[in-house]
Amino acid sequence: MSMITMRPPVCAAKSDRSFWLQSIGADAVTPPFAGNADTDIAIVGGGYAGLWTALRIKEQSPETRVTILEADFCGSGASGRNGGQVHSWFAEINMLRDLVGAEEALMLCRATAAAIEELNQLQASGTIDMDLRLDGWLWTASSHAQEGAWAPASELCQAQGETRLLPLGQAEIMRRTGSAASYAGVVEERAGTVHPAKLALGLRALALSKGVTIHEKTPVLGIIPGSRPGLHTPGGTLTAGKLVLAANAWLSAIPELHPYLYVVSSQIIATVPAPEILARIGWTSGASICDAQTHVLYYQRTPEGTVIFGRGTGGISYDDRIGAAFNRGSDGGRDNIRELHRVYPQLKGVPVAHDWSGPIDCTAQHLPVFGHLKNHSNIFYAMGFNGTGIAQTPVAGRIMASLVLGRKDQWSRCGLVGLAKRTRLPGEPLRYVGARLVRRAVRHKNDLEIRNIRPGPLTRFLAGLAP
Repeated sequence: MSMITMRPPVCAAKSDRSFWLQSIGADAVTPPFAGNADTDIAIVGGGYAGLWTALRIKEQSPETRVTILEADFCGSGASGRNGGQVHSWFAEINMLRDLVGAEEALMLCRATAAAIEELNQLQASGTIDMDLRLDGWLWTASSHAQEGAWAPASELCQAQGETRLLPLGQAEIMRRTGSAASYAGVVEERAGTVHPAKLALGLRALALSKGVTIHEKTPVLGIIPGSRPGLHTPGGTLTAGKLVLAANAWLSAIPELHPYLYVVSSQIIATVPAPEILARIGWTSGASICDAQTHVLYYQRTPEGTVIFGRGTGGISYDDRIGAAFNRGSDGGRDNIRELHRVYPQLKGVPVAHDWSGPIDCTAQHLPVFGHLKNHSNIFYAMGFNGTGIAQTPVAGRIMASLVLGRKDQWSRCGLVGLAKRTRLPGEPLRYVGARLVRRAVRHKNDLEIRNIRPGPLTRFLAGLAP
């Protein structure tokens, strides 16, 4: 059977790694794969999704041999360079309901809330030091166009008896964030922030302690389907009874998945620590904050007083080919710095010490999807976390474990299983040309709306074509 060729990885240079990874000197600690070997379950990708899948499999079947192959080092991808925001799926409960029904949507939302408590217990027990601070997640508006973006989710939560998204006024937002930019919103109180790289490396250590074999610096060059699929690497071939593909944006290389997946970049900056200024303006908590524009702003302050400020830029490439340009924005973080100074003018004199970028995998549903390849029932995938995964990947691990272990339960029957094949995206060159037009319209629309200027009809139409 013909090999499925994977794209060569483009690992970030040390200077291009995220603030999170650089702050703790993150790197590989396990040896690359070499020779030929066999395992029960092989997992491609050592980020949150792959690590949680391995842990869930070991919880249910401790004797199962699980091996993770990671192209760079665990957490080097999206898991170690995100904004560190921890919140449940209750903010997306209306989207989930439309896809999987009200009952299952509520189950999934509650599962992510339980995952937050699991993270809290991992920290409280001393298992993983991840700087978790459950000081709330704020979803706010700083322009008329953003007002009420949370209303569908909030109203559905209320209808389901869940008081998860509580209203906030301008004074309370100012008290919690130290910024006057936003004046309305909601808060999920049992949510907050985390150091994402510490979490990723903590999950790596936990997986190793449970008997999971991990090989870092081991890119998978090709997948050989069959009754016992093989993973071709520079050092040899690993065969397994079942494969799990949890490689984030790199799954766009698989022809069967690419029509349902698109790759965009997100960009984040980090300032030098400025605890005195943050204390003066009253921004002292570990809350995470988002606004409600399409290319959402998301930010937090670390315990040391570094400001992390990110934006979904939507940068793209032809045929979703991921190159080195994805690892650092071409503008040196200029767009993010402009927005940082709008939200926090008090920080105009504070230097930005880090800016980084990276690819994330998105689906048209803006929710993760799970399943197996059409003609290969022993090759499973998890993809489409859309930049939101800290409380979602522990649940994804449960779904993947049930699928791989052949369990017939609420996780394997979840409506997110098989969802990918419902919405096919355009092929090239329409995908690239259309995406560039839509991205430009979205950015123009955002820039106008933040000044309470209504965009023209063409801009509104094109921006409305965003998945």
